[in-house]
Amino acid sequence: MAGASNPGVPEPGSPGDLGAQRPSGGPSTTSGNAGRNLKEWLKEQFCDHPIEHCEDTRLHDAAYVGDLATIQRLLQEDSFQSRINEKSVWSCGWLPCTPLRIAATAGHGNCVNFLIQKGAEIDLVDVKGQTALYVAAVHGHLECVHILLEAGADPNGSRHHRSTPVYHAARVGRADILRELIKYGADVDVNHHVTSVTPNPSFRPLTSLVVCPLYISAAYHNLQCFKVLLEAGADPDFNCCGPVNIQGFSRGSAVCIMDAVLRHGCDKAFVSLLIDFGANLNLVKWEDPVEGALGRIRVNSEGLQMFKEARSCPRRLMALCRMAVRRGLGKSRLHLIGALPVPDPIKKFLLHE
Repeated sequence: MAGASNPGVPEPGSPGDLGAQRPSGGPSTTSGNAGRNLKEWLKEQFCDHPIEHCEDTRLHDAAYVGDLATIQRLLQEDSFQSRINEKSVWSCGWLPCTPLRIAATAGHGNCVNFLIQKGAEIDLVDVKGQTALYVAAVHGHLECVHILLEAGADPNGSRHHRSTPVYHAARVGRADILRELIKYGADVDVNHHVTSVTPNPSFRPLTSLVVCPLYISAAYHNLQCFKVLLEAGADPDFNCCGPVNIQGFSRGSAVCIMDAVLRHGCDKAFVSLLIDFGANLNLVKWEDPVEGALGRIRVNSEGLQMFKEARSCPRRLMALCRMAVRRGLGKSRLHLIGALPVPDPIKKFLLHE
């Protein structure tokens, strides 16, 4: 369901485009004069240099259209080389961005690669807190994502933006981009908004289910991404790294990933995966859809039946052993399972293959 819209699911942060947005409360862009005024305002507020020094936007324009030859020629001049990380309002848009951010948004991998080689700062954020990697992921440019990660870009994006590359890839169903991010060390449970507002995990118990990549992939019914995240060590019970006040949850609010999967009417394959990866089935307190006040979303009957059967039976010893080994290794070392001195069938079992 890539790109699907789900008004019932919160989205931390909007992806943004090459410059169509305007600040809240700013002037309207419906007329030519208003549009020009907005552009001047953005220049005054966000450009790295005085307005009169930002008029030559050839470097930014070339990054937008993917004109590598022009970028190469311009960067031979000291004046343009010194502006390689300049956030300028260029002629093709309004949002102040660096050439690297523009090229990554447009999907020009060759330009992204060359700009990095010439000294472009990889993790520099735009005025919305978005990195070049984030916008490349948002616009589905796998090649640019790979180039940026290979060059050392932070796979988790920026703490100044509420969303993350992993979250967005999970939301739109881009398992290929998700795998690439995970390969370079992305945290599959990260939630910048929660960690930024509650730096101390034990500071305040949460009273709502935190929207994380695993949750959002289920909400949009992206099974492949859901599986990729769990295989990479995503917490099947993720809510927050701190305490959770379930009693404080509003009626009808999901309290864990399994609860959310059932409420969103996900296929039984989602339930099966959560069971296999060790979700705590006792966190779900309701017994049927009516008692749970599940709202407008219809529960998948097969998924609900699978959940009830699993909760009524103890887990097998082999499953408990696999869960214990994977938790002992931790997310950051799951990739080492293949190097364990155990027979291949056991490795495949630990990897859920």
